[in-house]
Amino acid sequence: MKKTVFLTLLAGFVAISGVQAQIAGPLQDRINIFSQNAISNIGAYGDTLWVGPLLSRNIGNSFDWFTPENADSVVDGRGRLFSIALAQDTIVAGLGFSASIAGSVVQTAQGFYISVDGGNDWRFVSPPLDDVSETTTRYGGQDINSTAIIVPQQSPPFNVTFKGDAIFTAAWASGIRRSLDFGYNWDRILLPPFELDELDPENTYDFNFDPRSPAAGSPYPQGWQNFLGFSVFIDSDNHVWAGTAGGINISNNAMFAAADSIRWRHIRAEGGLTGMLGNWIIRIRENPFDNKIWMTNWISNSGEQQGIVSTSDKGVTFDQHLMGERINDITFNGSVIYAAGDTGLLISHDNGSSWVRQPQIRSVNSFLKESAQFRTAASGRGNVWIGSSDGLIMTNNDGGSWQITRVDFPLKGGNIFQPDAPNVDVYAYPNPFSITQHELIRIRFEAKTTGTATVELYDYGMNMITTLPTLSISQTGVYEAGWNGLDVFNRKVANGPVFYRILIGDSEITGKFLMLD
Repeated sequence: MKKTVFLTLLAGFVAISGVQAQIAGPLQDRINIFSQNAISNIGAYGDTLWVGPLLSRNIGNSFDWFTPENADSVVDGRGRLFSIALAQDTIVAGLGFSASIAGSVVQTAQGFYISVDGGNDWRFVSPPLDDVSETTTRYGGQDINSTAIIVPQQSPPFNVTFKGDAIFTAAWASGIRRSLDFGYNWDRILLPPFELDELDPENTYDFNFDPRSPAAGSPYPQGWQNFLGFSVFIDSDNHVWAGTAGGINISNNAMFAAADSIRWRHIRAEGGLTGMLGNWIIRIRENPFDNKIWMTNWISNSGEQQGIVSTSDKGVTFDQHLMGERINDITFNGSVIYAAGDTGLLISHDNGSSWVRQPQIRSVNSFLKESAQFRTAASGRGNVWIGSSDGLIMTNNDGGSWQITRVDFPLKGGNIFQPDAPNVDVYAYPNPFSITQHELIRIRFEAKTTGTATVELYDYGMNMITTLPTLSISQTGVYEAGWNGLDVFNRKVANGPVFYRILIGDSEITGKFLMLD
């Protein structure tokens, strides 16, 4: 096994007496932009990028974004992007939504949007579900008892992949589904129970194909874990990889064989230095540089670890990386590998031998929160895009510098989602502001003159809370100041209104926001 060296760089952050704050700009206000800064799903092909949740598209890192007008299920409906797969002019987008059932939020399948003209026109495909009468699944000449999945709840399309006319989706309770005619008809694909190492149509089996925990006395008490589909991928050799809550399944004939004749090799995390770290597989990627397969590993059972693994021999052996890190996605630019995780963005410049945790992401005119989670990643034509909980970032020099794109709500004229917004000189967001929920409040203001900008904050009694670090403004435009809710003595500010004053030369801008727990 390759030993991973893990390096850490400390983030640079302006700090004065315990008060963390920063000012950045000038910003370019966008009218046409994606819908929210918390980004969980993106997809790239060449220099075209698609961003959820509303299927926003950008080509060539252009200034404006495009939202398809005729994608009614996301533009005017409740559907949101859960997964996406791309080829030349072809998009397969998995849609879902959050339903409220008996006071609980349940992720629910909406279906798929398919476009073959770059996103101008869309064909809607209903979620692939079973008929109530489908209580068996045919496999290898026998009928396997099955639980029919007849409702879309708990079956959102967490992952989708396609090649030619074959589409595969991983849909949680619905497991792995396959269409060989580009979405018109679907098969439910049988996987081996958790305890079995393979599934072969030449053998005879006795188990229930049921994504629920089985009754006591079942020969495969954990079998259901390998029926819950979370990821699926078609590699360059046409092998299909299906990731579940119970490991990775690899098939060399799932692209072409009849559903009842698909062979699977099932690999579980069982400890050791050349195996997988954890059994919950949410993302599978192939690096075009060397065709090595990479997978995120999450913990499904006790004794497992989080991290990522890679394999160059179809899962016979694995190299282990970033043990203990909860990684959400992986992408590549040649031998440079990007791992987007809950606690940071990690980059390897040597094909996985060593890793560097990135400091706080900053550009020449913006910044992400220090606590930003990195959730999704994509690359194309030398560009790498990472979706985070605080905006979209892009690099074309392997992390040497970053471009940051966040939802713009211009001071003048609103944006695509609220074009009739009033014109203002300043506003603060989020408002109300909670340190616990938001960590940081941003104050956006227009500098109409040049000079030194000073931001002062006051409580309800007009007692000064703190003064943020000054910024020398050499050109007029829109700027943002960030504040973490602590006073000059590093104490949390009490609930109530907070007033701010921005001084730039001889000009003054004022405003207020509400501070809450």
